[in-house]
Amino acid sequence: MPTSAPPRTVLQLCPLPPSLEAGLAARHRTIRLHEHPDRAAVLAEHGPAVAAAVTSARVGVPNDVMDALPHLGAIVHFGVGYETTDVARARARGIDVSNTPDVLTDCVADLAVGALIDVMRRLSAADRHVRRGDWTRAAFPLATKVSGKHVGILGLGRIGRAIAARLAGFGVRLSYHSRRPAGGVPYRYVPSAEALAESADVLVVATSGGDGTRGLVSEKVLAALGPQGYLVNVARGSVVDEPALVSALVERRIAGAALDVFADEPHVPEPLLGLDSVVLLPHIASATHETREAMGELALRNLNAYLTEGRLVTPVP
Repeated sequence: MPTSAPPRTVLQLCPLPPSLEAGLAARHRTIRLHEHPDRAAVLAEHGPAVAAAVTSARVGVPNDVMDALPHLGAIVHFGVGYETTDVARARARGIDVSNTPDVLTDCVADLAVGALIDVMRRLSAADRHVRRGDWTRAAFPLATKVSGKHVGILGLGRIGRAIAARLAGFGVRLSYHSRRPAGGVPYRYVPSAEALAESADVLVVATSGGDGTRGLVSEKVLAALGPQGYLVNVARGSVVDEPALVSALVERRIAGAALDVFADEPHVPEPLLGLDSVVLLPHIASATHETREAMGELALRNLNAYLTEGRLVTPVP
């Protein structure tokens, strides 16, 4: 929490949407750390004056930066994720942490369903078939029906529930695995990720990232999904054992995957690039004008509320 006379400088750690950057510039003295080649010198000069840091879900606030900000009181994330910041370390110092939940739920859920349909019905592959002129030589191979399938959702938080609600319109059977059973939902709870994959035709990954879920979709989970099963990941690349996934796809031990996230973005494993069984997306689940504007507005509200009232609008749980 801020002292009676808090410093007013805001540290920006990475590029942010223009509207959010304009809001920062209009209301706060902002140090744009990512634009300075000598980061240590900037932190030594301005660090003691920094009251709050604004960053993205992908960048976070590294520990060395946090340690250089003795009066830091709040970390504001543009994005729903915050695993790139050591939240426990921040809280031990009395630093409040926020993210931007809810405002991106619809777009992420929309994309998850679109990606699922794409990979099962092979829409992107069919588009390439037409563009290459292959249709004049041969019919496109048959794909897999979506309606009526069994979909397992890994992580039934806000986004997982929104995905489930959309998929219900396709007459699918829905089950899920989370750290604990969710209240008030009609979907069947499955006690492990492996058991969920074994029972499902499609496994949709919508859980949070971080150390607690790292490698949760393991080689065993992929084996349980099997050669007729599909994987859709709109969560974090770290949740999936990526080498195991690449091997499973190349060797056709699973039917296909739709991936919006990767372990080392923006780098995508080269063996995936030539596979028609894989839909590859550049981390765009929340990338609409409407959602990014809403995320920026919420991040700015968090920052302004902290600096004027000593509270965050959407603190992380």
